Amino acid sequence: MKTNIILLEMNMRKIIFSAALLLSISSIIAQDDLLDMLDEQIEEKPAEVAYTFKSTHIINSHTIERMKTGQLDFRINHRFGEINQGWYDFWGLDNALISLDFGYGINDWLMVGVRRSTFEKSYDGSLKFTLLRQTTGKKSIPVAISYYTNLIINSMEDEMLDSSFAHRLGYTHQLLIARKFNEKLSLQLMPTFVHRNLVDFDEDNNIFSAGIGGRYKFHRRLALTFEYFWASHTAASEKYYNPLSLGIDIETGGHVFQLFFTNSRIMEETGFIAETTGSWLDGGIYFGFNISRVFAITHPKE
Repeated sequence: MKTNIILLEMNMRKIIFSAALLLSISSIIAQDDLLDMLDEQIEEKPAEVAYTFKSTHIINSHTIERMKTGQLDFRINHRFGEINQGWYDFWGLDNALISLDFGYGINDWLMVGVRRSTFEKSYDGSLKFTLLRQTTGKKSIPVAISYYTNLIINSMEDEMLDSSFAHRLGYTHQLLIARKFNEKLSLQLMPTFVHRNLVDFDEDNNIFSAGIGGRYKFHRRLALTFEYFWASHTAASEKYYNPLSLGIDIETGGHVFQLFFTNSRIMEETGFIAETTGSWLDGGIYFGFNISRVFAITHPKE
């Protein structure tokens, strides 16, 4: 009888030990599974790609970038005369067009802008919406997309313009599609539609354009920039050319200085896309610069 009790106790101890061992193994497996699930969740969480461009503009054209909530981008844009004018006009430096440009971040997807230009004494307002953000991670998004729209008003005194306020108006609609390939290289495509209410009898009111621009950062604070637009009306025109601009960005803290050469003197979309009259081959090139300074107007609520 005593022997049977001892055997029973030994069997119970084996059962309890086996059960404890199985529970320990199951606990370890469950912990590993839980860690794997957490790792997967961490990997799947997308990380937004920042600073595809360092400014809201490449040169003339907008980038996908917008001001953060409560931030104001104040820009002074300057275009001199044609460099082929020679020493008398100091290679164009005696003549200049200027625009003052303000862009304000309403929230994390919308920026509004206003601008005043000496060309045709124009005023314009704009909206830029963030539609898609480039992200990295397991479920990455390869490009960022923004939509830009603009309304411009010509305020010059002119009998033809005075006959109807609608004659003074022009519109731009643009899709900005950009990708930051690495810390040095970013490229952007810009399908664009421009409409001008009043044009010469032999010109088109509607112009379709396809633009490409980019930035190559070769130093911590220096980058090469370029942009080019093909416009639908230039092939059949002896007056207008496709705009091409080449420049360099200089970053200095809150400022971005942009120095460049371009064959378009006009800074508004209805101008540099639709009315570029300079030719690189004939020396119709303008030197220009943009100065951008960002101010924090309000701080977002946490």
